[in-house]
Amino acid sequence: MKAICWEGINKVSTERVPDPSILNPRDAIVRVFLSSVCGSDLHLLGGYIPAMRAGDIIGHEFMGEIVEVGPEVKKLKKGDRVVVCSVLSCGGCEFCQREEYSLCDNSNAEPEWTEKAYGYPVAGIFGYSHALGGYAGSHAEYTRIPFAENTCFKVPDGVSNESALFTSDAFPTGYMAADFAGIEPGDTVVVWGAGGVGLMAMHSAWLLGAGRVIAIDQYPYRLEQARVRANAETLNFKEVDVLQALKDMTGGRGPDRCIDCVGMEANSTGIEKIYDYAKQYARLQNDRPAVLRQAIMACRKGGTVSIIGVYGGFVDKFPMGAAMNKGLTFRMGQQFGQRYIPKLLDIVAKGEVDPAYLLTHKLSLDMGQEGYMMFKDKTNNNMRSVFAPAG
Repeated sequence: MKAICWEGINKVSTERVPDPSILNPRDAIVRVFLSSVCGSDLHLLGGYIPAMRAGDIIGHEFMGEIVEVGPEVKKLKKGDRVVVCSVLSCGGCEFCQREEYSLCDNSNAEPEWTEKAYGYPVAGIFGYSHALGGYAGSHAEYTRIPFAENTCFKVPDGVSNESALFTSDAFPTGYMAADFAGIEPGDTVVVWGAGGVGLMAMHSAWLLGAGRVIAIDQYPYRLEQARVRANAETLNFKEVDVLQALKDMTGGRGPDRCIDCVGMEANSTGIEKIYDYAKQYARLQNDRPAVLRQAIMACRKGGTVSIIGVYGGFVDKFPMGAAMNKGLTFRMGQQFGQRYIPKLLDIVAKGEVDPAYLLTHKLSLDMGQEGYMMFKDKTNNNMRSVFAPAG
């Protein structure tokens, strides 16, 4: 079959690879209909995740059709149209029982990486390096699905493939960010990053009772999406002093809930930008935490900072004093998709939110390099490149 493989920094290629097969009685095989790039894939592309190997199949946000199931899979059958959660969970460990699925004890097939880096292993993720299990990703014609009954969700009749696709990752990730923010009725919620996850966090903030949503980004076409699609007020951080603007917009009080949907490759301006890039280039820090610093400084006293943008290692100049003395609450993590996907499929089926607008460029697997570079460089008003292996 064809698949898009990571080959090195900023380079992918479309290769012929062996078809996947059932390896465990709880497995299924999915024929991929649609597979989206994701902002967190750019960390792989840029070489910021060290456990990648040339030839690894990437991609983790996808949907398709069941074509084969293992003997212990009873709730799924050949022909089911399913959306697949990007995070793998066994369903039986302490953390899965608490619905903290991305903390699963058993789904990471190569746990030694994160056990050494983080103290304990975390869950596996499709196509997201050997640190997260070494699983083949979804930019392929077929993908093996471990723990299939905990990972696949049937798509309701009437929901298109394009609408279902983003309930795999972008929508549940954005929803979890808003949920973790602890939004109370009427709250002012600020979202850094107007990409797919950020836009879904904005929609989710409204669903959870926000009174006002403010989006921050640097790309005018993405801010336009935030205004038009997510009814957000917008700030371009290259044009305004964000901290002063947020104070002015909130009567000097600051926003109640601040959501970081950017993570480890944040852009900034001035000396902070030079400092972060220089330290990252010299490998003196893994992550550029400009958004995290700004969210902490902007948040009102007693507010919440919710972090859903991916961080991988260590950050520098973290304003711990501001966080402590303002009494901030922090919540963060990879998505607990299995907790949210059924609810979000219902929301999509009812027409309350339709994430399909994120799909701006549908491409063949042969256009892997073009699709990734368009997404990385934000050209052609690209929100998401989506690969359609079946055409």
